[in-house]
Amino acid sequence: MGAIPQGPPPGEVAGFVGLGADALVAAMGEPAFKRTDGDSQMWRYSGASCRAFFFLYPDSGKLSVRHIETLPHREGAAADAGCLDSLRLKPASPKPVS
Repeated sequence: MGAIPQGPPPGEVAGFVGLGADALVAAMGEPAFKRTDGDSQMWRYSGASCRAFFFLYPDSGKLSVRHIETLPHREGAAADAGCLDSLRLKPASPKPVS
């Protein structure tokens, strides 16, 4: 039997862990890809310079974010805050008043 693989690096980016699925969509928009594994899901967001993977698990009957990874990420952490910021939904620009 082989060795157990090492777990992900520590350190979750603040503000995402615990978000429900609806709140994640409100912050990030619809994911580019969703994968369901049993009762959990992985959502992928893709940008020009990075990708983010959100892992959602059931919590009190609803899915919520429990882990985030980005590619690339900084050493010693599973996710890079700069990547997540670049993927966030930007508020619409105000329309000029005529």
